[in-house]
Amino acid sequence: MPLKALYLNTSLKKGGETSNTRALIGKSIEWMKQENVDTEVLRVADFHIIPGMSPDMGNGDEWPRIMDKVMQSDIIIMGTPIWNGEKSSLASVVMERLYAQSGETNEKGQAIYYNKVFGSLVTGNEDGAKAAGRSILFGMINIGFTVPPNVNAYWVGEAGPGPSYIEAGQESEFTKTNTKMMTYNVIHFARMLRKNPIPAEGNLM
Repeated sequence: MPLKALYLNTSLKKGGETSNTRALIGKSIEWMKQENVDTEVLRVADFHIIPGMSPDMGNGDEWPRIMDKVMQSDIIIMGTPIWNGEKSSLASVVMERLYAQSGETNEKGQAIYYNKVFGSLVTGNEDGAKAAGRSILFGMINIGFTVPPNVNAYWVGEAGPGPSYIEAGQESEFTKTNTKMMTYNVIHFARMLRKNPIPAEGNLM
């Protein structure tokens, strides 16, 4: 079966609204398709996700729908815009909901996120790309995801108000190179883990 990559777009924009984060996700998807990886993009703002520490918060909480897709995927990539130098509020909510289920285990007694690979994509003006990536990727390592090297790709504009990624960043050689590197690195590690999953503790042979 082909690998499956799930992109979680945590832009604050809903539906068909233009999203710079979605545009950068699209660049990564181009390389995923070249490697025959199945892809799906979820715009988190289109779902009713209630903050909390339960797998299902009730009252129409749609997090379980997203969690099902996470569990069916080999690769998860979070895309976030930068607001006030930070990842989006929706990115934080997603991380909290993932954390809430990190105590669940697989048949080997490992966290359910073992053998799943995580990367991040960030777009915005001024600064915050490395801070957002650092927060996201450390958080995901901490709950069991595998994070390969060089899997935080980003584009940021000049200081102050100005054009965003769609208008000014799509031809950035730095961003294109790092997005390609991120994409191929998560694919490589996902292939390795499918062939050689992390063994249970005490069974390293």
